[in-house]
Amino acid sequence: MPSTARAFAIAAHGSQRYGEHPYAVHLDAVAELLAPFGKDAVRVGYLHDVVEDTEIALDQVRAEFGDVVAHCVALLTDESGEDRKERKAKTYAKLARVGPELALALTVKAADRLANVRACIADGKVELLAVYRSEHPTFRGAAYRPGRCDRLWRELDLLLAAKREP
Repeated sequence: MPSTARAFAIAAHGSQRYGEHPYAVHLDAVAELLAPFGKDAVRVGYLHDVVEDTEIALDQVRAEFGDVVAHCVALLTDESGEDRKERKAKTYAKLARVGPELALALTVKAADRLANVRACIADGKVELLAVYRSEHPTFRGAAYRPGRCDRLWRELDLLLAAKREP
């Protein structure tokens, strides 16, 4: 089923790019980080951006992949706002309220952010890396849960604490 989610997401993203790369590069990076957390994590990892960045509606995700996946995708979809700061503030507030029943979404969000930060470093995206650094305390406060994907958080914390630029 994760390969079904991959095919669905890649078709939905179509010709979208992730920086200079095909969007599948980002989706595969997130899914790889999520592999130790099980098939549902990988499934949500592939689908995490489809509602936010494509014409796919949440009802389509629900029909194809079920309620839990759809709820997680909804949690991972940025809220509307005038700018990034407003969108992220609303989204982080939503993540802060996530309970144990949908904590899978928080694991996916940590993997997504880690994949983004790794890509910034690899591709020399200094400005975007600075944005992630500035947002990290608020992001961590909203999405971190002790004992849940601590390995991902350790790497993310280390990469964002490093003073070196890519």
